[in-house]
Amino acid sequence: MSNVQKQIDEIEAEMARTQKNKATNYHLGTLKAKLAKLRSELINGPGGKSAGSKDAGRGFDVTKSGDTRIGLVGFPSVGKSTLLTTLTGT
Repeated sequence: MSNVQKQIDEIEAEMARTQKNKATNYHLGTLKAKLAKLRSELINGPGGKSAGSKDAGRGFDVTKSGDTRIGLVGFPSVGKSTLLTTLTGT
């Protein structure tokens, strides 16, 4: 367990010293993913939920951050607003 905690501390330190800009977004995203996976491993054990389950080792949680803008282009009355409402859940 201490090895996992050491890795978590190293990743958090690297995230703290990395500047946040367009060029480092991908790097910070991969660090967040690794951090989430290690935290999940720390809580649930090395095999994820359980070593025998079919979802073991698959996926991890990463908190949403930042804002996104999109544009939908299309003919009138084809469902652009309906699609956006369905995807965002608002």
